[in-house]
Amino acid sequence: MKIICQKCNVEISKQVTELDDLSLINENDGEAYIPEVFFIVANSEEDIGTKGTIIINLKDLINSNYHPDESRLNGCCGYDGLDGINRVCVNNHDIGSENSDCWMPHFIALEPHLVKLVK
Repeated sequence: MKIICQKCNVEISKQVTELDDLSLINENDGEAYIPEVFFIVANSEEDIGTKGTIIINLKDLINSNYHPDESRLNGCCGYDGLDGINRVCVNNHDIGSENSDCWMPHFIALEPHLVKLVK
């Protein structure tokens, strides 16, 4: 599957497959939360992302830029995603939040109302 922007249909991910083996999830700070080429849908608020977000590895995100509103680009060593959506597609549509600061596992949480999974 690929993930595309809902507004303009540009591909924003490489080919990804749903991760069935959740033992591969890595909650260590500063490391990839999910292996490359996989995605998960956060099932609850206790998951690393907001409930319902599509979580992928940072290296699987393509055709994306940082949000033009610099107030959303906070963090000390990376981006913490705490000030709203901080990633946009190449056509400047909001897509989700990068979480890549030193004190957290690294991933992209894509908002389900802004993106869609396609085969």
